Amino acid sequence: METKISTGTAAMDWLLEGGYDKGVITTIYGPAGSGKSNLCLLCLANSVKGQKIIFVDTEANFSMTRFKQLCPDYKKALERILFLKPTNFREQKASVQKLKEFIKQDIGAIFVDSITSLYRAAMNDDDNRGLNNALSAQLHDLLEIARKKDIPVIMTAQVYADFEEKNSVKVVGGTIIRNMSKCLIELKSSGQNRIAVIKKHRSIEEGKSIMFRIIDEGIKEV
Repeated sequence: METKISTGTAAMDWLLEGGYDKGVITTIYGPAGSGKSNLCLLCLANSVKGQKIIFVDTEANFSMTRFKQLCPDYKKALERILFLKPTNFREQKASVQKLKEFIKQDIGAIFVDSITSLYRAAMNDDDNRGLNNALSAQLHDLLEIARKKDIPVIMTAQVYADFEEKNSVKVVGGTIIRNMSKCLIELKSSGQNRIAVIKKHRSIEEGKSIMFRIIDEGIKEV
């Protein structure tokens, strides 16, 4: 039985030694423009060839133009994608609850792009314990689905500057995201290139990395 699904690109398949693990949450984080959504679309275009896929789009980031580039047979592919588009954190909570109904179908993967944008927008200077508890509950639900259906949950997350360590960033959602994700991939920008770094994985050494460039056909190792 396959334990991974392809990322849709040879470069990332090499980094992850075969692809995204089934049964767990993978979180890809990095600054705006670092390639988070591109990696989601690459995997989506590849995995939608078989089973249905769920795509939770919290940032209205799904680019039809880009998807057409990556998936020539996009019309048939779109018929197999179930889109959820929450616009606030309360709707995001409801969307995650809906997933429990959708997974009664033959679902191959779940994408959430991103898990933290609406959470971040809902934060204030007061007590955010309720928000943190709600985010944690959503991740527990996603992990339960991943385990029961033996499918990958692939999420993106935003970052903020780490004032204690110069030139470093922290993932929005902090320990909640880190504890619930079995795989963490940090994306960095370096001019026209991008760098993907393994920050957490159950079988791959932390620090393994690859440099790539985003091209029309997907990504290209450099």
